[in-house]
Amino acid sequence: MTIELHAAVDPGRARSNNEDSVATDDAVALAVLADGMGGYNAGEVASNMATSFIRSELGRWLREASSQASDAEVRRAMDICVDNANRAIFNAANSNPQYAGMGTTLVVAVFRDNRVLLGHVGDSRCYRLREGKLQQITRDHSLLQEQIDAGLITPEQAAFSANKNLVTRAVGVEDTVLLETHQHDVQHGDVFLMCSDGLSDMLDDDGIAQVLQQHDSLESSTRALIDAANDAGGKDNISVILGRASGSVSAPASRSWWPFKR
Repeated sequence: MTIELHAAVDPGRARSNNEDSVATDDAVALAVLADGMGGYNAGEVASNMATSFIRSELGRWLREASSQASDAEVRRAMDICVDNANRAIFNAANSNPQYAGMGTTLVVAVFRDNRVLLGHVGDSRCYRLREGKLQQITRDHSLLQEQIDAGLITPEQAAFSANKNLVTRAVGVEDTVLLETHQHDVQHGDVFLMCSDGLSDMLDDDGIAQVLQQHDSLESSTRALIDAANDAGGKDNISVILGRASGSVSAPASRSWWPFKR
């Protein structure tokens, strides 16, 4: 199975600065997206630190490990890289007054043959479009999601809530962070969408699915999603990464590989 990746970021219509960041590494089928938060340009600093660090460190590990690493080892490498990025952002925030309180959401995906290993922190999301049906495959770490889970409000009411952007978990805000990881199957023709809330707050699932199905190339799909979010108001920065699977599935690796000292 091969994965085609395409990424783009747009400031939106309401903000002059951009606090979103995206990074991809086609050679190891790695994608990283972050939506920063904080005063001045601190959100931009946090999101760029997260994507740059994870693309560099996790990308290097994946190139060295190749197909010999087990899925469990890849997930552990994701945990370690995100933990190291979290500490770097947290230390920068505590040593520079202008960066105090900065942090970022995060989505990171590693595609491996017929599966994707997905990790996330905060309310940036990943969706999968399969045979015309769009499914959100991450669950927001947000006050709004907790209220929905507790039955306090309905998903329909949540669309109009004033608590939309209150996250309960973020990278760099505390000295440790918990990366939620899952594994999902990948089939030929699947399209995976990673995005910040600048997209998901502007377009509902049906709107996103409609845009994705109207375009053949990932580049045109990415541009159309950003344009649609801006047409709907563009109230925040908009970041998008699309990944499309094609080809056949290779046999799973049987060896195990782990380079880090314990």
